[in-house]
Amino acid sequence: MEKNRILHARRIWQWLAAALAITLLTGCDDLKITNLTPSNLPSNPSQIYTFSAKFDIKSRGYVEGSLQPQIVIDGRIHDLQPSPVGPDIYEFDYQIPGNRSQVTYYFLATYDVSFSGKGNMRESYSPVTTATLPSRQVLSMLSNRGPVGARIGIVGQGFTPQDVVTMNGQPTRTVFESSNSLSFFVPAVAPARNYQVSVQGPSGSQVVGAFRVDPLGIEVFPASLNLSQGQTQQVTFTLPQNAPAGGLLLDITTDVPDSVIMSEVVVPAGSNQVTVPVTGGMPGGGALYLTGFGGGEVVIPISVR
Repeated sequence: MEKNRILHARRIWQWLAAALAITLLTGCDDLKITNLTPSNLPSNPSQIYTFSAKFDIKSRGYVEGSLQPQIVIDGRIHDLQPSPVGPDIYEFDYQIPGNRSQVTYYFLATYDVSFSGKGNMRESYSPVTTATLPSRQVLSMLSNRGPVGARIGIVGQGFTPQDVVTMNGQPTRTVFESSNSLSFFVPAVAPARNYQVSVQGPSGSQVVGAFRVDPLGIEVFPASLNLSQGQTQQVTFTLPQNAPAGGLLLDITTDVPDSVIMSEVVVPAGSNQVTVPVTGGMPGGGALYLTGFGGGEVVIPISVR
């Protein structure tokens, strides 16, 4: 009978020892990780997002200074840094490409505990979390009509440098100004027509609206050029009205590119005239073609001898 009592007592002590070991070796309740990162990350031009969490140590045996907080994002582990927001808060800045719509991550931490002079390392994890990145949203064009060459602004959010504005599917010269603003130059298309404007990029295509291209007359002086090789002559382009905000880009091409040396031609905003130098290159004959003006195209004959 006494022997059975001894065996029973031993089993109780063995069970208590095992329970104590499990309590000491598991850190699930000793470290509380609170995710402070918003579920919808706010848009910004740098495409850099801050992930932060609070690490609250509850273990009485915690070894001061042993906490190593980290984040696992896109399959890679990164060390967190103390945040200026407050104590026990750590953060990490991560740049995410503009073609992403979501990002999945979780926090983890290792730390040391010591009981009765015996130390152990413990590890805790936060739940796996998915955050949503800002998607591109086009609000409106600043103008819904204008001539060929006009610079037109588009406002919205989530724009990237990879976005391109198209008119009826034709890419335009697009300027990325910020994550909230794009602009494009109306290309050399037939006037007196409506065109569908869209924004295309890594995240897909989105229709902005209809844009009407208005005809616009222009005067060119001189009406033709007769140059010697290396000779320079000034050519003046005059509009019947001032150029719109952003200026007016004149789409000028030539069938004799080796014979013509000239820079890009832009009529400044608020002005109706611009003068540019044209220099003769290799001998030849052809023309300069200004598309989108007059009857659709202005032809300036040029000869280089």
